[in-house]
Amino acid sequence: MAEIYFGGDIITMEQEADHPESLLVSDGKIAFVGALAEARRMGEALAAIDKKPLVERDLKGKTLMPSFIDPHGHISLAAQFSAFCSLAECTTFDQIVTALKEYKEKNRITADGMIVGNSYDHNFLEEQAHPTKAVLDQVSTEIPVFVMHTSGHMGVANSALLRLAGLTDDTPDPEGGRYGRDQDGNLNGYVEETPAMTKVLLTAFPRMKGDYVQQILDAQQTYLKYGITTIQDGAAGYQAMQGLAGIAGNHLLKLDVISYVMTNELEQTVSAYREYFQTYQNRLKIGGAKIVLDGSPQGKSAWLSKPYEGEADYCAYPTHPDEEVYKAAKAAVQGKYQLLAHCNGDAASEQYIDCYTRALEDVTGIAGTENISEKSKELDLRPVMIHCQTVRDDQLDRMAILHMIPSIFVAHTYYWGDIHLKNLGPVRGAHISPARAALERGLVYNFHQDPPVVKQDMMHTVWCAVNRITRKGQSIGADQRIGVYDALKGVTINGAYEYHEENEKGSLRAGKLADMVILDQNPLKIDKMKLAEVKVLATIKEGEIVYQV
Repeated sequence: MAEIYFGGDIITMEQEADHPESLLVSDGKIAFVGALAEARRMGEALAAIDKKPLVERDLKGKTLMPSFIDPHGHISLAAQFSAFCSLAECTTFDQIVTALKEYKEKNRITADGMIVGNSYDHNFLEEQAHPTKAVLDQVSTEIPVFVMHTSGHMGVANSALLRLAGLTDDTPDPEGGRYGRDQDGNLNGYVEETPAMTKVLLTAFPRMKGDYVQQILDAQQTYLKYGITTIQDGAAGYQAMQGLAGIAGNHLLKLDVISYVMTNELEQTVSAYREYFQTYQNRLKIGGAKIVLDGSPQGKSAWLSKPYEGEADYCAYPTHPDEEVYKAAKAAVQGKYQLLAHCNGDAASEQYIDCYTRALEDVTGIAGTENISEKSKELDLRPVMIHCQTVRDDQLDRMAILHMIPSIFVAHTYYWGDIHLKNLGPVRGAHISPARAALERGLVYNFHQDPPVVKQDMMHTVWCAVNRITRKGQSIGADQRIGVYDALKGVTINGAYEYHEENEKGSLRAGKLADMVILDQNPLKIDKMKLAEVKVLATIKEGEIVYQV
């Protein structure tokens, strides 16, 4: 079926100066972009071949542009978290306890079950601290209780869960993580980073009941609501891939999902799902591997090269030793697949750049800046640094040599900008999410929300990149602001580039997929302070309207 869109602004993301009159869609792809008369002529010819009438869609003054692309997130976690008790609005320990008790009663959770809360943030609690097992024991001393920090890098267990996990006061901290302790050295319920949280949650998750398929479908609808048609399941494992493959096999995916499997589960997962490796099957594919190198800056577990503000020598710590990161990088270069690395602190960024450079040199036998740059471009592996909160300018220079992509969590400027200024000081704090520095170096940056950390609101993210204003209303790093068009590139064509899909997605051009979004306003024409108010009216995937207000 042929369809023409006209009667409003069309942002192609090919050139900022483009102002086409119309766009023609046929068989899920863009057939023509340009003059309305020509679109109608071509459309009528296609309609005659299809033996179906030409459909004309009047935008009525609204704006058509490419749909948004999520360059980093976790649909599996977003789906799972939807079934938990949200603590995002809690501002005291008492409110957390009340919310969890109400959740327990509403869901009739008994001793053989599990109570999980998510999205608390100690930075915005009156107590200015993480809750403890004593706080959570007020909810239940028999049912295991766990609350997850909004960053996903830390949380708190009650006494019942610590017992279930076999953790005692004598349990040592795992490498790359730690357990919180009171003044006497006894466990207080706090757990930090994956190695520590895994010890707690592996015993807890089997107790949780939920409809995984429905949760994924609900999460999918949320992405579509925000105009996103390509998403990521970052840090996936074998089980997550198994669940997604089942959903894909039943043709339930309306958008494209790209899974990045944790390095320690990649071989097993690819072996079982080889047909998905770097190739879509029913809208699902495995894009490569993921490794986490440090923690959260707002949780003060991001690994820094210099101490946190007010700390004598505390810089946090790495998740993995250098040799393990080098091994992951070398496997990716040898296997010719993409590696994504979570790096919030600049010490983690340094570790990733160093290890990837060494792996590239060892596998290819090349050395020297110019040779490395040429070889990186030839291999076209596009390694990605995820988050980039405190990445330095000298590190961005080295990333450019490696053709490494900075995927920037720029919404940190709003959500935790005030916290970063406090934890990192005025200079480092103002330089978080350095989008302009990346742009000036020619890096193909992109922006993400890391769902379920914050909601999948791309226009709010664009607002953040353009304005850089904190929750308290103060400017943060004004020198790192970028223009609206460049911010839109970060959620469209540059996101497509990360996935090696820039020839199919991310802009409106004949031959590309008709992945589009209709907005109620043209973001290039409105007051930049109102960008976050722009609403998605319809989301279109390969010519089909999959969401509409």
